[in-house]
Amino acid sequence: MDGWPEPSSGNDAASRDDLRTVRTANVPLDHPDPIAALAAQLGGGPFSLVTLYSAPSPRFADHIRQLQDHFSEAKIIGCTTAGELSSQGYSEGGMVATALPKTHFATNVLRIGPLDRIDSQDLIGQIIRARATLEGTATGMAHEFAFLLIDGLSRKEDELATTLTSALGGVPLFGGSAGDGTAFQNTYVAVHGKVAQNVAALALVRSHCRAKVFTLNHFIPTDTRMVITAADPGGRIVQAINAEPAARELARIMGKDTNQIDTFTFASNPLVVRFGGSHHVRAIKRVTPEGYLEFFSAIDEGLVLTLADAQDMVSHLETQLAAMSAGGAPDAIIACDCVLRRIEAQQKQKTHALSQVLVRHKVAGFSTYGEQINAMHVNQTMTGVALYPPDKPAK
Repeated sequence: MDGWPEPSSGNDAASRDDLRTVRTANVPLDHPDPIAALAAQLGGGPFSLVTLYSAPSPRFADHIRQLQDHFSEAKIIGCTTAGELSSQGYSEGGMVATALPKTHFATNVLRIGPLDRIDSQDLIGQIIRARATLEGTATGMAHEFAFLLIDGLSRKEDELATTLTSALGGVPLFGGSAGDGTAFQNTYVAVHGKVAQNVAALALVRSHCRAKVFTLNHFIPTDTRMVITAADPGGRIVQAINAEPAARELARIMGKDTNQIDTFTFASNPLVVRFGGSHHVRAIKRVTPEGYLEFFSAIDEGLVLTLADAQDMVSHLETQLAAMSAGGAPDAIIACDCVLRRIEAQQKQKTHALSQVLVRHKVAGFSTYGEQINAMHVNQTMTGVALYPPDKPAK
């Protein structure tokens, strides 16, 4: 499959770079010098923000340090992934980088953590001050958004998204939870040159480029509802549905035997909850040995869950992304795409067709353990930002 154009070597390289406001690059992890290859693809800076999305690797911290050495003027953030969105669409075992040039972007980055010891009021104050500082330096940059990368095993995404939205006011927020393939053992976030668990990176971005933050999923709620009647919210564990053992009752509702429900079943038969006039997926991670259901995001007793039907993934994604080009195509789309969407695509043999859609619409990013959109932590969803050509040329 054809990839995105890369900077050419020669006298026209600089002019080609100027035409590509948002830069994207990707390499396999086994490349002999992957960071040098990424840097060559990204082209000349200076950059305001460079983000690295990497398949799990014992060299992730080394790669972050090398990237900082290549782009010493830039703020560097990154995370490990459950798959990458590259110039081939859905990919695995590689690294993807996105870069925002200083000519059209200004960025302030905060390291948040440890996530289990956040002082919400102190964090809100930090973000308000960081926004004020950014506004003072981002002369004439009228467009603003926030981008979050968070440890995908922290179980703090819901709490943090709510706090961030309080501090951001009307600034749209999107983000993704770091992954670990399908191992669910160790997820890492990089910020300020350091790699750690139990932390998050928040990038505040202002730009000359119009930015459309979005969320999408391809599910339609049915009339089949159920109520959580016993739960451990801290562990995201549902013990009972409709006053019956959770896994057994869900299997009955789905018309399956309890031992037939697994990750693949959940990806194809999602549960949604209604908030603010919209339905959001509450994805199930696994059935526990006790027959409970462990979820990827916040749950509680009394919550009403609705079984949803899936639309065709390929046509839905094409329609949603094409709509973003109605007034002119984005320069690039940076996306956080749930690993459950990837699993569903594999199960339905739609990976290749979806990859073609992603490439056609210049989508770069990663597969996540969860997604954030404003105050919500969601699952089986794609969140992201479409970045359009700048309002005015660079000086």
